[in-house]
Amino acid sequence: MTMIHERVEAARSGVNPTLICQVASGWVVLCDQQFLRGYSILLPDPVVDSLNALRPQERSRYLCDMALVGDALLEVTGAYRINYAIMGNSDAALHAHIIPRYLSEPAGMRKSHPWSYSEGVREAVKFDLERDRDLMQQIARAIHKRG
Repeated sequence: MTMIHERVEAARSGVNPTLICQVASGWVVLCDQQFLRGYSILLPDPVVDSLNALRPQERSRYLCDMALVGDALLEVTGAYRINYAIMGNSDAALHAHIIPRYLSEPAGMRKSHPWSYSEGVREAVKFDLERDRDLMQQIARAIHKRG
């Protein structure tokens, strides 16, 4: 069982503290690393190995939900762009990284992928329920008004 499976189970049972909301294709959660405020992940439910494992209609729903989360992040965070990534290299289970990008980032980093930041920077700002609760609620409201 992957971390993705565990996170989906926790979302289903209501014990995932990073849970933002449920969407048609799965669950939206805040990433454990918040070096870019609002960095979110879309977890499919049910969990599948890859985007290619979904039937065409499910695939479309997942990708539309991914963009829906991006729209909400643009509204709520003031980001100027959203990066989307589906890799599945570490956890062989579908999950999409939805990452707000900010004009306040160092110029060289703004044009690089988010993982160009050093591990120290990426690990410096961890998810904190007290700090992030309001942001999560704002994202959930923005998703629900669109979806």
